[in-house]
Amino acid sequence: MGKPVKDAMAALGIPEAELTPRVREVIAGLTSEVGHLRARLESLETVADQDSLLPILNRRAFVREIARLMAFGERYDLTSSLVYFDLDDLKTINDTDGHAAGDAALRHVAGLLAGNVRKSDVVGRLGGDEFGVILPKADSLAADKKARVLVKLLAGQPLLWAGKLRTLNVSFGIHTFAKGDDAEKAIAAADKAMYAAKRAK
Repeated sequence: MGKPVKDAMAALGIPEAELTPRVREVIAGLTSEVGHLRARLESLETVADQDSLLPILNRRAFVREIARLMAFGERYDLTSSLVYFDLDDLKTINDTDGHAAGDAALRHVAGLLAGNVRKSDVVGRLGGDEFGVILPKADSLAADKKARVLVKLLAGQPLLWAGKLRTLNVSFGIHTFAKGDDAEKAIAAADKAMYAAKRAK
């Protein structure tokens, strides 16, 4: 008899000696079904957290991760930051080359961001052409340095579409989490900083 079945019997308080072969068979089937349901639930949670187009977190899951990190930071007095990126010319790409090209540009940006951050960092899509990167244990200077590295990386790796290379430019803003912040307030502050940087270009 497998360990999951024995564990199930122990949890139910049923002595092994009292079980008939048929009851053992039923418990084994139920235990297997519970395992399948648990795996399915984990799969559904992953789908629910992922953006509908891109292999990164959607806004809901990203907001949850900000809130989690804020609580962790306040408890252990750790400084962390949020970088808000905006793809500058998505409308032009859509208008010139079509929405398939725009979707390819978004996937390109998401892939480069996700592939060039630490395992502890979190990348998500905040809106149509807006992305966020949570940088745990990063103050504003460290966040600014990392953001500039990512901007340079994006500019240096153009999107190949229909046989042509298109350079993708982004603007960014930074907000370092402070006491009294909540997730939406932090996103709004980083968004405001991003628009200020965009206007200053």
